[in-house]
Amino acid sequence: MRFLSRKHGVTALATAATLLWLPTTSGAQALAQPSRPSSALTLQQALQMAETANAALRAKRAQTAAADGAQLDANALLASNPQLSLDFARRSVSPSGLPAQRNGEWGAGLSQAFETGGQRSYRRDAASASLAALRAEIEDTRRVLRTEVATRFYRVLALQQRVALEAQSVRLFDETAAAVQKRRVAGEDTKLDANITVVEAERARNQLAATEEQLNDARTELATQLQLSPPTLPVAEGTLELLKPRYTLAQLQEQVVLQPRLSALEARENSALARLKLEQANIAPDVTVGLSVGRQGPSDSREITTMLSVSVPLPLFKRNALGIGQARTDLSQVQIDRQAATRDTNAQVQSLWARLSSLESRVRRLQDTVLPTLADNQQLSIKSQRAGQIGLLELIVVSRQSLDARRDLNEALSDYHATRLSLERAAGWTQE
Repeated sequence: MRFLSRKHGVTALATAATLLWLPTTSGAQALAQPSRPSSALTLQQALQMAETANAALRAKRAQTAAADGAQLDANALLASNPQLSLDFARRSVSPSGLPAQRNGEWGAGLSQAFETGGQRSYRRDAASASLAALRAEIEDTRRVLRTEVATRFYRVLALQQRVALEAQSVRLFDETAAAVQKRRVAGEDTKLDANITVVEAERARNQLAATEEQLNDARTELATQLQLSPPTLPVAEGTLELLKPRYTLAQLQEQVVLQPRLSALEARENSALARLKLEQANIAPDVTVGLSVGRQGPSDSREITTMLSVSVPLPLFKRNALGIGQARTDLSQVQIDRQAATRDTNAQVQSLWARLSSLESRVRRLQDTVLPTLADNQQLSIKSQRAGQIGLLELIVVSRQSLDARRDLNEALSDYHATRLSLERAAGWTQE
């Protein structure tokens, strides 16, 4: 291995190597001016925009009007309206030896059907539970949306910092390649050394291009979620770091039962149970009570009649078997869905908690052990290179390790936030 002498180009190599340990800015400052219009957003701004513009959430909220109407109908005093009947008749009578007489007659009646099985209370319970389920589903849709937007936001933030890191890498290897080229012209380095630095510079440039493509895709997905106009791409403003734990596993497990999705399924089960009782109560016949008044007979001897009627259908053949069977099926289905969702949610919380703990440990190892050690190696390699004790390949190896470690930290932090958001979503822990 040839040793590098401290002639022109050595200072450039050392200066380029120190670029790896310059602080990486976050947010919009980490990027060059984008070719498309951009909109700098914080996480809270992005969440507010998504809640306002998201079509699925707006459509879910629009269903509230129908549920409110169903509850209003269920709260009515009687299930059906009274019926008013009017009739008019003209009767022609021909007494013996007298000319025919025409008499006008009329009648008016009012009838009302009354439920006898307590259907009103079951109908109110079903409508109230359905409305509660809808509200819980709206909240669940809102939280799903917030989780998706926050996950995409942190992904954009991570890729912005990754682009800044790759740009530093390009600058490092470009300056290294330029310095080695000068030394080769001066006869101090070989063509192999020059070729190695050129390859490393091109690899760094390709890595930067690939990361920029990923960033563009992530920003486009976030813009679609926020319903931004097509030419505009969002730029995330914020920090990518570990957060102080706000909960324990026991607290999350206690919170699971209050998770909006499970609350919605519980309300759906209550509604289905009330509808089953309603269908069973419908077997009891409705009693229809009617009152009518009429006037009949010739003009000289009019008769006024008042009649009270009661009619009851006999439940001999039709026993509402179809309605009861369908209600039982609906109840069984929602009970199965609720049991499966509860079981799956508890398992998901356990799994995500373990993954989050592992990611937190990985990030802390990188921050507390790996990066400080690599930073020390970087300083030592710079001093050794200036003293002519190591060659170009050793310097590139140390620089590569530093780059890979910072990439690992960036990816681990991105995965940490995605896992944290999924865990809070699964456990029903509000992000607010």
